Amino acid sequence: MAPESCSGCQKQPRWWEATVKKSYAAQRQFVGVDLARRRSVITRMDAGGEVVDCVQIDNSERDLVAEVAKAGSGAPVAVEATFGWYWAVDVLQAAGFEVHLAHPKGNASMHNRRVKTDARDATELARLLRMGDLAESWIAPPVVRARRELVRHRHKLVKTRASLKASVHAVLGKCGIVLPLDDIFGPVGLAALAAVELAEPYASRVASQCRLIEAVTTEVTLVEAAIAAAFADDPGYRALLTIKGIGPVFASVFVAEIGDVHRFATPQALACWAGLTPKHYESDNKARRGHVSKQGSRLLRWAATEACQRIREPYLADKRALITARRGRSAANISKVAAGRRLLHVVYYTLRDGHARCLDGPARAAATGDVTTVTRPTRVTANGMTHQPPRGAVVVDPM
Repeated sequence: MAPESCSGCQKQPRWWEATVKKSYAAQRQFVGVDLARRRSVITRMDAGGEVVDCVQIDNSERDLVAEVAKAGSGAPVAVEATFGWYWAVDVLQAAGFEVHLAHPKGNASMHNRRVKTDARDATELARLLRMGDLAESWIAPPVVRARRELVRHRHKLVKTRASLKASVHAVLGKCGIVLPLDDIFGPVGLAALAAVELAEPYASRVASQCRLIEAVTTEVTLVEAAIAAAFADDPGYRALLTIKGIGPVFASVFVAEIGDVHRFATPQALACWAGLTPKHYESDNKARRGHVSKQGSRLLRWAATEACQRIREPYLADKRALITARRGRSAANISKVAAGRRLLHVVYYTLRDGHARCLDGPARAAATGDVTTVTRPTRVTANGMTHQPPRGAVVVDPM
């Protein structure tokens, strides 16, 4: 299908932008791609902020590359991180273009407009890219994307299985039947469930759900085998397994969702990216902290808050206990989030350095023989003040 011109992005005023020499404008073009499921809109903009062309194409690799190539070899292209962006980014990168993945929530000018069309979105992406104001997302390499697909698929299957099990319990509840077993889906429980006499259509529904549970369990087993093979040689995955309480499931989720940990400068940046840091509102002389942002990988947040409840490392387990002891059982969820945030700090150092030294408590450090627990010696500082290390501190043995 031939590209169609879009009237929505023609002759838009640029009175708020500085003028640029025409000689430079003719040399540089910026491309914005509003990617949709079936058709996409492509806008080309020169360095002066004028729209050169705006067309709509049917999604295909050939048409996409042909339209973007009109901007010149290696032209910068902005693509929004929306539904199905993998193929478009891979094709454009393979063709040699400078691809930028726009953050779906980081560009405020893309939302809350009075008029929102595909043509205007593509034009706005090109404008933000030209001005250097585009909030970008990390373009995960194909290997990381494949790993994410595996762990996310397993998570979806497990949720589906849990829903089926809940449906079985609901049917039994309607019939007033309570089996005296903690797990009715184990070998003993399934035998007891088969012996229960139910009227129709309840018996047929329970039998159908049991067959579906068995089929989903088979798929979960296959996916777990694929995950084990994909992560077997990953050093970060093996390092995370050394933390007491983190097994193959949580370790694979951390490695797959985080990807390259070196793109985060600090562990706090990782926790912020995962959506486990509170929102901050500040104006004039007032400041207020809100709930955690929950902006980021939902699966990573789930893994952090679930794993922290099973962690046996004192450095992590004590965090929940201290908050619960101070604020009561009503703060159970707050303590889980705080412990999950601290766990992400540990995961950050483990992936970056191969080991988190914060887990080396006095007992473990004394066992290695590298450090010694000392009484609190008093030291006089340069200004005459006395200083003592914290009680039970672990210091390097000067001998």
